[in-house]
Amino acid sequence: MRTRLAQKLHAALERRFPERRLFLRSDTETRFIRLHPSTQLLAWSGVTLVVGWTITATAILLMDSIGSGNFRAQAQRDQMIYEERLNALSTERDLRAAEAAAAQERFSTALAQISTMQSELLASEDRRREMETGLEVVQAALRRTMLERETAREAAEALEVALAEGGALPGGADAASVEGTLDILSDALADTAQERDRIAEDAELAFEQANEMQLELRLMTERNDEIFRQLEEAMTVSVEPLGEMFRAAGMDPDAMISKVRKGYSGIGGGALTPIQFSTMGAHAGHANENAERANALLGKMDEINLYRIAASKAPFAQPVKAKFRFTSGFGQRWGRLHAGTDFAAPIGTPVYSTADGVVVSAGWASGYGRLIKIQHEFGIETRYAHLNKIRVKVGQRVSRGERIGDMGNSGRSTGPHLHYEVRVGGTPVNPMTYIRAGKDVF
Repeated sequence: MRTRLAQKLHAALERRFPERRLFLRSDTETRFIRLHPSTQLLAWSGVTLVVGWTITATAILLMDSIGSGNFRAQAQRDQMIYEERLNALSTERDLRAAEAAAAQERFSTALAQISTMQSELLASEDRRREMETGLEVVQAALRRTMLERETAREAAEALEVALAEGGALPGGADAASVEGTLDILSDALADTAQERDRIAEDAELAFEQANEMQLELRLMTERNDEIFRQLEEAMTVSVEPLGEMFRAAGMDPDAMISKVRKGYSGIGGGALTPIQFSTMGAHAGHANENAERANALLGKMDEINLYRIAASKAPFAQPVKAKFRFTSGFGQRWGRLHAGTDFAAPIGTPVYSTADGVVVSAGWASGYGRLIKIQHEFGIETRYAHLNKIRVKVGQRVSRGERIGDMGNSGRSTGPHLHYEVRVGGTPVNPMTYIRAGKDVF
């Protein structure tokens, strides 16, 4: 049975793969190699497997190539979207900076207007008091003149009665002298009446001017209050985001402001001189109230100035201003802490200091490559690693936004990028905490 099956199988192979002979001929002899059907079947199977494996591998490689192309295209699209978002954020930041500068200019203009208005208010108050004093003098003169007129009228009436009765005149005066006296009294009465009318007109004009000045004073006071209210609201809106910026970075604003106020001795850092208004006159209380409000505004301005100084000493800025992409953030990576944030861009891209400080290290540092360390206030240190070129020296004081080096690929680096670290008291913290807090304000 087995032999018959084998014979049938061999006959089938013979029909598909007939026996072939491969002749090998030399100068002296001829040999041949017999290729049995089974041998041909094995060779054909092997060739088929090799060709099939080749086709399959080629298809896999083509699919991988197409897939990687799609991934690259998607990555490029993501990068373009991210760069557009960064450009929009940069434009928004510049707009906010322009608005802040405009608000500061408006505040300075308004403060100058308040000073001018306060001077005018004090001058009008002085004029009002002078007019009130003059009005009192005019009223006293009017009363005195009216009294003298009444006295003269009584004397004239007594003389007329004496003449009508034909009696003796006071002092033994004759008729001629009496008539002369009456003429004099009549002239005096006429002059007195004219003086009275003139004084009455002056008094009425003085009353009108006093009423006009009181109206002007009230309007100036209302306008002054409105300007104070707007300035107080502007100061509140300006100060609160600065405090939130420090709190978002995990810093105590009050402690930082206190430290800056205690340690700063330069121009523009001290408290502004308080405003004092005159306390004379009936409106002394209102003047004191205006002085308190103006001094409160000056305190807010001083606080904003201190915030500005503190913000320049803390790393709220970005170390790279050109187009870049984030390649690695702060946190665990490959089983160890990645203590900073990576900004990828071409070699030579400028790198800037993120805050005022002093360079404490500038040179080669093992895996960091070319490294710059800057010590800032409040126990903060920033590090800039894998640089291509260092542009500062140890001991040099740098300002926020000052160029300190060029991006590179030195040290343990897989491509051109900046490794940026922020350390507080020697402990690494997430740099994006400061950068995001600064973006919300600046």
